Amino acid sequence: MTRLAKIADLKVISRTSTQQYQSKPANLDEIAKQLGVANVVEGSVQKAADQVRVNVQLVNVQTGSQLWAETYDRKLTDIFSVESEIAIRIATSLQAKLTGREEQALAAKPTNNPEAYDAYLRGLAFESRSNYSSDALFKAIDFYALAVRLDPNFALAWARLSGAHALLYFLRRDTTTARRDAAKDALENAQKLQPNSPETLLFLGYYQYWVLRDYGLAKTTFERVGEMLSGNSEVLYALGAVARREGNWDESVVYWERGLALDPRNPALLTEVAWTYAMLRQFPTALKLYDRALDIIHDEPSIMALRASIYQAEGNLQEAAKSLVQVGAKTNSNEAVRIKLTQLRLERNFSEVTQFVQARQARLQVTAGIDKGIKQIGVALAQRLTGDHAQAKATAEQARNTLEPLRKDQPDNAFISAALAVAYATLDEKDSAINEAERAITLVPSSKDRVSGPGFEENLALIETMIGENSRAISTLTRLLRTPYGGWLYTPSPITPALLRLDPIWDPLRTDPAFQKLCEQEKQ
Repeated sequence: MTRLAKIADLKVISRTSTQQYQSKPANLDEIAKQLGVANVVEGSVQKAADQVRVNVQLVNVQTGSQLWAETYDRKLTDIFSVESEIAIRIATSLQAKLTGREEQALAAKPTNNPEAYDAYLRGLAFESRSNYSSDALFKAIDFYALAVRLDPNFALAWARLSGAHALLYFLRRDTTTARRDAAKDALENAQKLQPNSPETLLFLGYYQYWVLRDYGLAKTTFERVGEMLSGNSEVLYALGAVARREGNWDESVVYWERGLALDPRNPALLTEVAWTYAMLRQFPTALKLYDRALDIIHDEPSIMALRASIYQAEGNLQEAAKSLVQVGAKTNSNEAVRIKLTQLRLERNFSEVTQFVQARQARLQVTAGIDKGIKQIGVALAQRLTGDHAQAKATAEQARNTLEPLRKDQPDNAFISAALAVAYATLDEKDSAINEAERAITLVPSSKDRVSGPGFEENLALIETMIGENSRAISTLTRLLRTPYGGWLYTPSPITPALLRLDPIWDPLRTDPAFQKLCEQEKQ
């Protein structure tokens, strides 16, 4: 499938949408309908020692006719030649026209080492789950690193390894020089081996996007890759993400929807597109996309929780609770746990908040780095809301001790500054709290990042509320209610009137007529 996708004359559904199906499914008609295609390739691979048998056929689903079929018996080391032959035969059967570049791409071998390729495929599998699994990206890095150790000339694995390091850097989970250099070094290795391959250029674009944060340069690179791989959903995914960061929301949605047409059953893509619609406060559309993802990965806790967050943003706590039934203190998903705690807070179920936080304490002890600091802040906020101010200050002091050394090591990490601001506010260190909250905004201003920038302004509104600067907080919230963005407290949702109305975090503002007006906006 990956090779066929390089042929501009064919519309090929991405492997991330097809890999869930059995190799010889009985319901081809239904599968074709789900994927929006007329022809389906199906087959099987049998492996014995160093021998492999590949059975493959191309079927026209509308007529039920077999357009082509073949069986290949080869050595495992010759598997890439088989892939090339199959792709060429399918293209010929469908009367697709191949350019010289496409013929070269079909014949290319990514590696001569089957073990390296196996490690690479495992890396891909974990990377595809990184949108809804806390540790999947780290596991992807491990497998890509194994692939390049087994074959140092594996350019595609170097490119993917660069992208995984760059994404960790971008997500602010690790903005150390070491992580940035790891992304750069892996990219440079890919460039030395295959400087003009679409895959190397794709991850050059991601390095420009995720590490350099030069969205204009990244867009130019992604557009170049798009000319080389016009039917590739990953390129459309990248262009949609850049357009979103630049605040070109309509353009972003067009790219996402085009990507979904090529990759309609990719849970990671579905959740990204849902996130975009959530930021735009188009909640019914976001819910439909999360439901589509759950049709593929049934009862996945993270996606169920993201679905619940949409109901929370709409003020429908009853429906939100239904999606969070299976999320408990032992759930291995930071996102699901955060949204569950938000639900308990919105319900003002403070006794259960206390029980939930206490049940998570053991996990907190084995967490490290920024994740530990942010979780400590979450605990301190929960303790503060339940009225246990002494314990909240003690936890905030622990968070300070976690985060301040990290700030020295990662001075450009806005997430560290934003979290420190909450710690200082909890400790009644008002000037320090405001300074850190404003520092986070300076590091990631809304003018340069339309997704995350306003989220740090939301954090400033939280700080202003905590230290009694009510008028300033209301002014900030008023502006944010008119702004599409990715939320700080309620990710993926931005602030909504319903969340302001329900969340006890904003109780210090509740008697102010200007705040009451904000809470009533959606009812007008």
